[in-house]
Amino acid sequence: MNVHLKVQPRHLERAAYLYIRQSSMRQVVENAESARRQYALRGRATALGWRDEQIVVIDNDQGESGASAAWRQGFQRLVSDVGMGQAGIVMGLEVSRLARNNADWQRLLEICALADTLILDEDGVYDPASFNDRLLLGLKGTMSEAELHVIKARLRGGILNKARRGEFRCPLPTGLVYDPSGNVGLDPDMQVREMIAHFFETFARAGSASQTVKAFRAQGLLFPSRLHDSQTVFRPLTASTAVRVLANPRYAGAYVYGRRQYRRTMDGRRTVRARDDDDWLACIPDAHPGYISWEQHQENLKSLKANGRGYDAARASIPREGAALLQGRAVCGRCGGHFRVRYAARRGRLDAWYICDRAHGYRGEPLCQSIAGPPVDDAIGRLIAEEMTPAAVELAIDVRREIEARHEEADRLRCRAIERARTEADLAQRRFMLVDPDNRLVADTLEGEWNEKLRTLAKAREERERARERDRFSLDTAVCKRLVAMVADFHKLWADPDTPNRERKRLLAHIIEDVTLVKLPADGTTRVHARATRPAGSVRSYTAPGSWSTMSEKVPPLRKNNGLKGPNCGDSA
Repeated sequence: MNVHLKVQPRHLERAAYLYIRQSSMRQVVENAESARRQYALRGRATALGWRDEQIVVIDNDQGESGASAAWRQGFQRLVSDVGMGQAGIVMGLEVSRLARNNADWQRLLEICALADTLILDEDGVYDPASFNDRLLLGLKGTMSEAELHVIKARLRGGILNKARRGEFRCPLPTGLVYDPSGNVGLDPDMQVREMIAHFFETFARAGSASQTVKAFRAQGLLFPSRLHDSQTVFRPLTASTAVRVLANPRYAGAYVYGRRQYRRTMDGRRTVRARDDDDWLACIPDAHPGYISWEQHQENLKSLKANGRGYDAARASIPREGAALLQGRAVCGRCGGHFRVRYAARRGRLDAWYICDRAHGYRGEPLCQSIAGPPVDDAIGRLIAEEMTPAAVELAIDVRREIEARHEEADRLRCRAIERARTEADLAQRRFMLVDPDNRLVADTLEGEWNEKLRTLAKAREERERARERDRFSLDTAVCKRLVAMVADFHKLWADPDTPNRERKRLLAHIIEDVTLVKLPADGTTRVHARATRPAGSVRSYTAPGSWSTMSEKVPPLRKNNGLKGPNCGDSA
């Protein structure tokens, strides 16, 4: 009797809205009985007096979570129609079907109360404008939200407990697979394994992700990538892929979980924030086989961080193409900071200048020092020539061996690509041979696939031959004789215009740790103090030629007596 008292003729004049939702697509497929119970509420509306054509079913939120209304188009339509006064009653099997969020639920109740719209669930009919019914509906909404929290906390707790033991199965990156027993191992595909191992070797040699990408492109190598259907394809290596592989600790054999934090915004979008290493929910080194060691992974991360454009990391950055030899190694003898490198076009050539202008740029103070680069670089070049001449022959032999090893590794990877292309061509041939010749629709398609695989195989073979010819030319007898003749006088090798500046800086890094420059204000004399790496702590003083006057041998220790506070100033300079 109370139900019929709540349902008035003004309610029957408007439509009855039936909202149907299940939280996941798995529930939609497997929990068919729940869907039948929700659709059966149409009979309740008919029994209360609504005609069948007045019943509006909203079921386009299937497989959507009720935690928020931001991504539920059906619920938004329901609230809009209720606010416009088109709904006489809103039906749902239970409160959790309409909303799992108390804010969304209270907003719906407020709109229903203002629009004089009833709410029906499996237990009865409620009038949101009535205090007792509004109190009961609010309590049901609070319990629904709390139920969702308990369910999530229970599932999350189980996942975290397994993750801390390293047993929770996460998607693996390309090159790692799960074996039948559930353990993580290397990919059984030899081409994938060798390509990833070659990638890490190339990065250890090149020192940056972009140079690794350029090396792969120069050698004509493709990097493996795993699709969502677990199929592995080979694509050109990109900088983003290289950085992602280098930053992934799974390649170092470590089990990690919780590296990122996911949140929902007000508009329903999911945002991702990377956590710091100390905030990872689980990190177990040496949990499974990897391509590199954990220590090598940490070194790779340091290299990636140092390769940024930040000034503080200039000293540890990789050698670049500029002509300034002391890139990141020149220390100001007055303030103790590192010099910036600036290039200026003068007299038809590009000259480097070492400038210390941090205080000038940050605090408006006068420029600390500005020193021309060519004279200083010439002095450093003489030092390098003197230090390296005794070991030049051995160095040339090591360089040749390293180049040969690189070429052999690249050729082996190309052979793997040819083997894969041959296997796919043979598989396409067998498919074509097994088809009925009279079925031309299928036979023509399989024949086209076979021809495409044969063209891919021929292209791989041609690329290998071209690469072998290129490698053979770079290591022919004439080049080797020229290299042996040049190492007799290392200064010629150093001054050879064919020697890239990047290689000069890389060689300099093995000899010199840092160089302190002091420009005397009286006569423009520049004192150059180079601290060598071997033997540790040894200091050499050089004089820049040309217009630079001879340096005094009595140079006071900068850090001890002059009170410098620079973080990288030489101990003895």
